[in-house]
Amino acid sequence: MFTGIVQGLARVAALTDLPGLRTLTLALPPGFTQDLAVGASVACDGVCLTVTATHGDEATFDVMQQTLGLTTLGRFVPGSALNVERAARDGAEIGGHPLSGHVDVQGTVLAVRQPDNNHVLRIGVPAPWMRYIFAKGYIAINGASLTVAEADRQAGWFEVWLIPETLRMTSFGSKQPGDALNIEIERQTQVFVDTVRDVLDERLGALAPAIEALLAQQGGPLQLPRP
Repeated sequence: MFTGIVQGLARVAALTDLPGLRTLTLALPPGFTQDLAVGASVACDGVCLTVTATHGDEATFDVMQQTLGLTTLGRFVPGSALNVERAARDGAEIGGHPLSGHVDVQGTVLAVRQPDNNHVLRIGVPAPWMRYIFAKGYIAINGASLTVAEADRQAGWFEVWLIPETLRMTSFGSKQPGDALNIEIERQTQVFVDTVRDVLDERLGALAPAIEALLAQQGGPLQLPRP
């Protein structure tokens, strides 16, 4: 488990591609590898990876094909920067929210705004995932626990505001429109939303189209949940 509090920036020192497998060697922040054992878990831009070797301030990780397809790790090149966090220890303070390191979907930076002393990212995600994103709710982006500032489900985007300290500790300051991001949905929110949708679908069932038609006639169109 991870806390979503990024501990620093790593750089891709080297990568090796084999059929169905990519090996990443990361140059990690000073002191990051202290007591870091082979087999330990590290969140790399929000993706839980297993340490396969360490040497000084560098560590090596293997990434399988499924992970490369689902996340941004397949886009890395030597020199790429990424957010890193070691697995949480028992009793550790959770300054963000609990993360599994299992990415759900990739989002895309749609726009970047820079109001005074702030940095705002507008991020688009595929429509099925917007149902889990609420203003003031938690979300993990590239391994960082962030609070959703605004969300527009119809348009398919949400925004996060980043303070200077977050920009200092992460790679978000370099993100531009079109860049891909790893998104992990907050699990309790996902379970709650899915449970409500399942209950409504079970109880309404075949009545849903008729209810939607009636609502539309009354001038209050509403699309009821579908599985």
